Amino acid sequence: MKTKIFGHRGYPAKFPENSLAGFKYCMEHGAEGIEFDVHLTKDGVPVIMHDENIKRTTNGKGLIKDMTLGELDHYHLANGERIPRLADLFKLAEKENYAGQLNLEMKTNKFDYSGLPEKIFFLMKLFKFNQPIIFSSFNLNTLLHAKEIRPQESYYFLTDKKIKDPVAFTKEHGLKGIHPKRLLDTNVPERIWTVDNPRRAKKIIEFGAAGFFTNKFEDMMALRKSVANY
Repeated sequence: MKTKIFGHRGYPAKFPENSLAGFKYCMEHGAEGIEFDVHLTKDGVPVIMHDENIKRTTNGKGLIKDMTLGELDHYHLANGERIPRLADLFKLAEKENYAGQLNLEMKTNKFDYSGLPEKIFFLMKLFKFNQPIIFSSFNLNTLLHAKEIRPQESYYFLTDKKIKDPVAFTKEHGLKGIHPKRLLDTNVPERIWTVDNPRRAKKIIEFGAAGFFTNKFEDMMALRKSVANY
């Protein structure tokens, strides 16, 4: 299997993480996939950010769940961008005719945002994508709920723990695969996070995992070319 390389939160090595500028660069420079994180505002708008609190990556502070979209818009990322709505990224992917694959992580491991999958699926129907979106989460219940709504989508369980029997686990829960922190010796589709070390990347590529997430997608694509010639 060829190993796909995903820009983790866009391209943090060159741009603010989860910024439209980083996403756009990925799309224009051959990233095969883009991973990003989605939360819900107090008034139910899906927005893109990794942390539950905006303090680390903006000029403000506070929990996303406690702020309306209008309140969030008072703050910005390090490059001056507003905090992206999910709709902003979907619109950009459609405008750029992005050939790669989006990986949407539903960030419900700390706060279980009620209605998050429904909001995402509603937005998704308004745009065209060249490849199916991958949905992932550390919260298994979120994935199972989403699967009840749209069973035709691809769902992957994020974990930093070792899964004893990945085949049995994915079959039991009806998942397409796993996104583990470390490479699993399995035939179940897996994408490993977050891989910036060349030795780790080389091992994953040689194993033939489905993919991995990296903050340095251009470096890793060059490495893959030297290791596997594709």
